[in-house]
Amino acid sequence: MSIGWTREQMAARAAQDIADGAYVNLGIGIPELIAQFVPEGREFVYHTENGLLGMGPPPSEDEKDLDLMNAGKKYVTAAAGASYFHHADSFSMIRGGHIDVCVLGTMQVAENGDIANWSTGAPGAIPAVGGAMDLVQGVKQIYVITQHETKHGEPKLVERCSMPLTGPGVVSRIYTDLAVVEVTPDGFRLVELAPGISFDEVEQKTGAPILPPAR
Repeated sequence: MSIGWTREQMAARAAQDIADGAYVNLGIGIPELIAQFVPEGREFVYHTENGLLGMGPPPSEDEKDLDLMNAGKKYVTAAAGASYFHHADSFSMIRGGHIDVCVLGTMQVAENGDIANWSTGAPGAIPAVGGAMDLVQGVKQIYVITQHETKHGEPKLVERCSMPLTGPGVVSRIYTDLAVVEVTPDGFRLVELAPGISFDEVEQKTGAPILPPAR
């Protein structure tokens, strides 16, 4: 029976690949958990689109400040030295290439690095683009963290996205409950397997060819 990584373990694994001192933007959902798993000896400076640089961890009930929220409308704290700024300035940081890493959730990622995470494209679907289209074009490195399959057992890692794109060719690495996968010029390549997971299982549950780890 598959074991794999929990949501928290996925977040902790992704945090291992973020450099000390990086300016980091975290998407809504599993990516937000990364803030709880900064490796010892490193510091990440968290940026949120609604105007905060130096975002701290979620507050306790006693610490909660009704004026301190992230872009996902969740309460946060402000780290020592944090700064606040206008929404437009926040997006100038993104569009100007001043954010090092963005970690996003997704509905689909293609083998060429295309990402679709804002709308299913179905009639009546509610779009939720937020700042994602700016982030995937302006941030230096885009990571994705997601379950390997949908709730219906369909692959999220595919040959071509069937849903509307958020950005073409932008994703460099993907963290799932089954594996760490990188996007290369030759397509998906396995970096690391989660505990209890075989390469055959990852291959079976990926909707595109996947190469074994580089030697």
